[in-house]
Amino acid sequence: MKKGLLFILALLFTANSALVLAQAKSPHVKAESPGKSIKVVYGQPSKRGRVIFGPNGLEKYGKVWRTGADAATEITFAKDVMFGGKMVKAGTYTLFTIPDEKEWTVILNSKLGQWGAYDYIDPVKGAELKKKDVAQIKVPAKTTTTPVEKLTITPTESDVTIAWDQASISIPVKPTGGTH
Repeated sequence: MKKGLLFILALLFTANSALVLAQAKSPHVKAESPGKSIKVVYGQPSKRGRVIFGPNGLEKYGKVWRTGADAATEITFAKDVMFGGKMVKAGTYTLFTIPDEKEWTVILNSKLGQWGAYDYIDPVKGAELKKKDVAQIKVPAKTTTTPVEKLTITPTESDVTIAWDQASISIPVKPTGGTH
């Protein structure tokens, strides 16, 4: 009888732990521009009272960030575009950013299926991975008046906006007419 009760308690504990872990995981979001020319897939973390950017933040200034949670964020362009002034062929890319107080660096990388930014910042793997960068641009950072609770990436036909906590950036996107 005791073994049966212990088994049931262990089963309940395991199920409860799995439920807590599942709730802690960030939801995954797919955002598309109105004309479906740009699609972004990302893990959407929440602020939950934390400081997000800066020297004491979750994401330190000057450090590569996967721009989301879990797997690195992916962005797909249905047509060739000028992304922040850089020519980018139609296709799917991994999106990284390097947040800073006044401006962010936005990076598109051709290697898909990355988990976080771990390989990108690894001294050995990072050197090879950086060779797969297809664009690296700088955009001004803006401070929002109201904190954004959940990381939000919003593609339109003319830009991609990234907002979280009190930081926001906008990357201009202009179709070039070509297709991949």
